[in-house]
Amino acid sequence: MTDGLDRDVSFSVPFVHRLRFTDEVAGDDFATLAQVLEAQPGLPTRVLIWADEGVANSSDRVASIENRLRCRDGIHVVSATKRYAGGEGIKNSPTVVDEMLDQINRHDLDRRSYLIAIGGGALLDVAGFAAGIAHRGIRLIRIPTTTLAQGDSGVGVKNAVNRYGKKNWIGTFGTPWAVINDAGFLQTLPDREFRCGFSESVKVSLLKSEPMFRRLCRDAKLIAGREMGIAKTVIAESCTWHLRHITEGGDPFETRESRPLDFGHWSAHKLEPMTRYKIRHGEAVAIGVALDCIYSSLRYGLPESDADAALRCLLDLGLPLWCDAMDDFEQLLVGLEEFRQHLGGRLTVTMLRGVGDPIDVHEIDTATMRDAAMRLKAFQVLIQKELDRR
Repeated sequence: MTDGLDRDVSFSVPFVHRLRFTDEVAGDDFATLAQVLEAQPGLPTRVLIWADEGVANSSDRVASIENRLRCRDGIHVVSATKRYAGGEGIKNSPTVVDEMLDQINRHDLDRRSYLIAIGGGALLDVAGFAAGIAHRGIRLIRIPTTTLAQGDSGVGVKNAVNRYGKKNWIGTFGTPWAVINDAGFLQTLPDREFRCGFSESVKVSLLKSEPMFRRLCRDAKLIAGREMGIAKTVIAESCTWHLRHITEGGDPFETRESRPLDFGHWSAHKLEPMTRYKIRHGEAVAIGVALDCIYSSLRYGLPESDADAALRCLLDLGLPLWCDAMDDFEQLLVGLEEFRQHLGGRLTVTMLRGVGDPIDVHEIDTATMRDAAMRLKAFQVLIQKELDRR
């Protein structure tokens, strides 16, 4: 008998989320990176650097960071920067995580060592997963280099790789030691990659802030044209909203059934494997947000004018609203069950009653969703005709 010994004890674990914004972390702002590398008394701080090869090849910033760290007293860079191919392919690889773990083991990194991951969201996801499972957690510093990662995933607490044709099927939750959003790395992004990140900005503004949404609608064409003053402000605001949700929302590790920041993502996550990842994540999110805006206007009272404004904002940002894979609508709907499985329990999808007024729903009327998809396709065709006439 154990009468009187059973306990249900609630407890919390303190985390510190260090978010920094710089203009040239490889140059004048290098001290920002050095300052988050906590020195160990009597021991050198061991550092291993992983970088997206496209980022490393497009400028000397990655090499400069490595060289400056090597010149810093008390820091031991254990090897030359390891370069990886970026993009979703790295998350589909069955070997990359093992390669990363081999490096951690070979260079004797421990829980007070640092991994510095420099790249887009895909590389950060894989690096974060490896860091999270080695010794049950090695300190990870993320330096996101895309607008998508700087505005959204870089500050997040999710790390994952793809398996079984499903997005982020294997993964961990873990708070990065630090995140440094450096504007300098955005300068060499191709236009397509630059624009991709702002779909997440539209998403978070629809969920959290009508004033932000109206500004995005107003400034979308300037952002697409790489007006950096405006773009940096939007990225910082988007990132801050995501950080506030993580640190103030009460459920950073998604133990409950809702994923409120994943508006538009049930279809986005399915579209990526349906297109063999030819579509970028940010583009898939744009399509998913557009689809759920129309559905929300049909079912939950989102004003049609606001749904229309969201679609036109995404178009003005240079983002797509449709891809041919969506013609296989039954396959797209499989994404709803995969979305449910990712959290467990009943299906919970976030929709909108208004801008800044989200609602969690537990079932999707597939006939109405199909109608929403057809309306979205018709809208895309109409816009294309307008463009062709110009």
